[in-house]
Amino acid sequence: MPLSNRRAFLGSCIAGGFSTVSRAWEDPYADAVLKSGEPPLPEAGSFTLAVLPDTQNYSENYPEIYLAQTEWILEQKQRRSIAAVLHLGDITNNNTRAEWLNAASAMQVLHGKIPYMFCPGNYDYSVGGVCKDRTTRINDYFPLSQLREQTTFAGVYDREPDRVENNYHRLELQGRKFLVLALEFGPRKDVVRWADEVISQHRDHEAILITHAYTYSDDTRYNWKEYGKKQKWNPHDYAVAKATNDDVMDGEEIWDNLISKHENFILTLNGHVLNDGLGKVITTTPKGREVPQLLVNFQMKPQGGDGWLRLMEFTADGRTVRVFDYSPVLKQRNESSQNQFTLKLAPISRS
Repeated sequence: MPLSNRRAFLGSCIAGGFSTVSRAWEDPYADAVLKSGEPPLPEAGSFTLAVLPDTQNYSENYPEIYLAQTEWILEQKQRRSIAAVLHLGDITNNNTRAEWLNAASAMQVLHGKIPYMFCPGNYDYSVGGVCKDRTTRINDYFPLSQLREQTTFAGVYDREPDRVENNYHRLELQGRKFLVLALEFGPRKDVVRWADEVISQHRDHEAILITHAYTYSDDTRYNWKEYGKKQKWNPHDYAVAKATNDDVMDGEEIWDNLISKHENFILTLNGHVLNDGLGKVITTTPKGREVPQLLVNFQMKPQGGDGWLRLMEFTADGRTVRVFDYSPVLKQRNESSQNQFTLKLAPISRS
């Protein structure tokens, strides 16, 4: 890539906490299959969920790109039947007031027009975004009162009734009932207890989990017990874990203690992981249902991510999801096999 672009990419990597500088000089589009223009419009009877991962560098350095993403999503609401927007955490880079203000301004474009769900990432915690404790400014800029204004809002973690870090929403789309469960970075054990109760009370809903750290870029789940530091950026390796007697859960623990216990999860989504920022795990539940678990993160690309977002089209057959990655900033789509593919969803079991 041109030297100017390489410098911009290096700067965004450093701002995002990318510790391996040599990686920053690799081509972030080496495996891309870029095509001009938008993805195809959804089929009749479909609806779309738009996914925003890791906007941290936009909030710090490129707020105009974050704004361009949400404005495009709103413009496409009718054409693409966009039913909701899912933010996967690391809303900010340093948990500063200026960054939260930029993020709130971008998301305000959607408020009252398209429901949006979010979870905090590690950079959304502590002074400087160092994630040494659970302090965050998220409640100052995305307060519960604002969350309640969304018609989809259904509740928050029962032991923190005035906080938004853990929340869930219900949606009815094309005759189907959905529940989107949003959990904090490295959720605490009692948060997962609450989440388990929420899902138990909604067995007739197709459940989607969004959380910041779950699937890794090697197509496995985060698993501290098995892989330790071989998988970088596991929640167990953060100061918040050391300060709380390791009261965090990684992907494997969330699978064991939550997802595998229920037969109505259809999908998980997370960001967080660098490397190529992409991953997919499909695991079978005890009753034989396959659950896709997806990692998507674009923050390593120039300008903090070049405006890439993910569109997930749920088709009318009720079993198929078509996935497209698109940048309204570059006006390009990525047709590589990791950025454009189809998922098959297993029917849920209400028992």
